[in-house]
Amino acid sequence: MSSAPARDWEIVIGLETHVQLSTASKMFSDAPNLFGREPNTLASEVDLALPGALPVANRAAVERAIRFGLAVGARVAERSVFARKNYFYPDLPKGYQISQFEIPVVQGGQVPYLFGGERRLAQLTRAHLEEDAGKSVHGIDWGGHDATGIDLNRAGTPLLEIVSEPVLRSAAEAAAYARSLHALVVWLDICDGNLQEGSFRCDANVSVRRRGAPLGTRCEIKNLNSFRFLERAIEYEAARQIELIEDGGSVRQQTLLFDPDRGQTRPMRSKEDSHDYRYFPDPDLPPLVIDEAWVGRVREQLPELPVQMAERLASQHALAAADAAWLTQSRAHAAYFEACVAAGAAAKPAANWIMGELAAALNRADIDIERCPLPAPELAQLLRRQADGTLSGKTAREVFAALWEGERGVDAIIERRGLRQIDDASAIADAVAAVLAANPRNVAEYRAGKTKALNALVGQVMKATAGRANPQQVGEALRAALDAAT
Repeated sequence: MSSAPARDWEIVIGLETHVQLSTASKMFSDAPNLFGREPNTLASEVDLALPGALPVANRAAVERAIRFGLAVGARVAERSVFARKNYFYPDLPKGYQISQFEIPVVQGGQVPYLFGGERRLAQLTRAHLEEDAGKSVHGIDWGGHDATGIDLNRAGTPLLEIVSEPVLRSAAEAAAYARSLHALVVWLDICDGNLQEGSFRCDANVSVRRRGAPLGTRCEIKNLNSFRFLERAIEYEAARQIELIEDGGSVRQQTLLFDPDRGQTRPMRSKEDSHDYRYFPDPDLPPLVIDEAWVGRVREQLPELPVQMAERLASQHALAAADAAWLTQSRAHAAYFEACVAAGAAAKPAANWIMGELAAALNRADIDIERCPLPAPELAQLLRRQADGTLSGKTAREVFAALWEGERGVDAIIERRGLRQIDDASAIADAVAAVLAANPRNVAEYRAGKTKALNALVGQVMKATAGRANPQQVGEALRAALDAAT
């Protein structure tokens, strides 16, 4: 099945993103909000809706919702309502989920994201507070039989469900939006963003239509906790729907799961509409009232937002918009860059090294920049030594490797390893003469008009000097020697 839609088809995508809020306790109880504990040790009587247990809304969760609403320019409702969403599933101990329906706490708003080198805005429908369900654990060995168990530790975990309008038009664009939203909720410190633990997961509503036609029938792909899986799932589902329609069939509204091993979506159940859930206001919870003073206090505590910081860095340091966006993907990345510049590094080389050598080293070590073993001031000193001609590009990378492995003191490493760049004209002239004498073929090619031969000769001189010769001086000395001989 082809993953690319035909030209006369358009994909229409909206994302519902479930963000687990980083509170100490659960949404409506004082049970700890933790991950990775022994199954069924963190579910309280309130989370299970045992007789006589009454829910109380978590103030810290509400404040995180307000923080998000302010960050995306949404309306924070002065009065919102918690409702019961009724459905029956093994990991839903109450037989209903406490959520918000008709009046959500966050209404509207926009999330900025970069796609195709341009800045776009995804319009949001809403963001509402709710509680998470438990978790079905499959593949349990039960007396030699394959069984499924229910872990209710996650039941009651506070969620902010963020719903976008159906404004995304490709799998790649949906992934770009999701990455930006993920970066924003982590930046705001309302979610730890751990994809593996399910702290941030997306449901993708996908439909297709011929260009200019009304919206098609949508299918919802549930619980995608990887940006790569999100993209692959949407691509497959769009291609499946197009092929189905072109073969004379019709799309049925369904809830789907994505099988990453096969790269396919598969039906989970027929897709419900809102009336199927029989929403009604929760009789145990009063309306959530948020006054302007509360909103004002949260607004005062908002950090500089990533888009604002990216615009500032681009303007202040003449950085490309894409580079500034990369550097503000998290507060830690932005802080590292600004620490480098504050320690005396030029902004553009600092950005290039952080996005290049440093990012590659972090990826190889499989660690985040928060655990980077190379302090920003040390990288800044390295860049200063490259800028003043003490180090060449090659020897700068050697010093970087030494710093990464735990050696300290850029100047000490340079002296200890004999890496100071050679810029003595006579020493370079001697190296050039020796290389020209040893490489008559490259000399002949250069004299025959093959200017690429000069690069080979430069490489030989750099090799002969262990990468320490000043490359610019080497090039000038070679041209002078070759032209004089000609």
